[in-house]
Amino acid sequence: MAAIGTKLAMALLAGLDPERAHGLALAALRLGLAGQAHEADDPILATEAFGLRFSNPIGLAAGFDKDARAVAPLMRLGFGFVEAGGVTPLPQKGNPRPRLFRLAEDRGAINRMGMNGQGISSFVARLAALGPRAAVLGVNIAINKEGADPVRDYPALVAAVAPYADYVAINVSSPNTPGLRDLQGEAALASILGAIAQRVEKHPPLLIKIAPDLSEEALAALVETAVASGAAGLIIGNTTTARPPGLRSPRSGEAGGLSGAPLFALSTEILARAFRLARGRLTLIGCGGVSNGAEALKKIRAGATLVQLYTAFAYEGPAIVPRIKAELAAALRAGGFASVQAAVGTG
Repeated sequence: MAAIGTKLAMALLAGLDPERAHGLALAALRLGLAGQAHEADDPILATEAFGLRFSNPIGLAAGFDKDARAVAPLMRLGFGFVEAGGVTPLPQKGNPRPRLFRLAEDRGAINRMGMNGQGISSFVARLAALGPRAAVLGVNIAINKEGADPVRDYPALVAAVAPYADYVAINVSSPNTPGLRDLQGEAALASILGAIAQRVEKHPPLLIKIAPDLSEEALAALVETAVASGAAGLIIGNTTTARPPGLRSPRSGEAGGLSGAPLFALSTEILARAFRLARGRLTLIGCGGVSNGAEALKKIRAGATLVQLYTAFAYEGPAIVPRIKAELAAALRAGGFASVQAAVGTG
């Protein structure tokens, strides 16, 4: 009956404006209406990354819970980790609506949200109020559209979330904040990471969330900068400004970042390139277009230790979490792998 109820709820949400549906989904999560996982994770899914143990490698990407309103309920769905944010220093409204579009025919989405959110103060207050956590907590940080000083703001954000986050993701790749992607450049990124090292005495592992649109040269420079500056890893990747051929949705021409199934091939290709460039010096999280266990394993074999979902979760709801974990466990065994780690970069 619970599964039928969830399917009905997802069907109803699919008929609403996407941003309104997203808000209602978060409200339902906060009220405990999304249920929770009851079975322990298959032992083959357990893995470790940047000194943390994950009961499974399937996580929720940043952007779904920007203000950390539903962290605990999301963890109870069975994710191995949940990344809250991106959170900015000050509150901001984001871009004018409409700014979120379903590409149902393509199993994708386009957003130009513009980092809407309540800012770091209320975000940290919610993290401080969390009780025992059922999964690893990541926090994604970003800068405001106006009045930003990256060398000032990123260290301040890291310091604010450090007591609560298991890792911090530095977002320098959203296409919807003017100039943000310029911070992926060698000099700018080194300045940010250097400022964090100087101003934050103790902080969780730092990951850089990058765009899937980087050239080979830019990616190589970014990888070396991340390694030299002490980053623990990369999240690959954010949404893309490209529009792959063959998109069928009438909304595919909307401005903003494309996510979901159309992003899978591009994001997996750059993941594999980053893995080759990193040579084991960085831990990689694969994000972009994953909707089943076979695709999760492709990300892992391309070099990801962990995998994140977003758009597929928005389309399918909580039922995708146990399904994708079961499919991944079966795919690992079918491929002759004894663990997630054994499959990383094999392929």
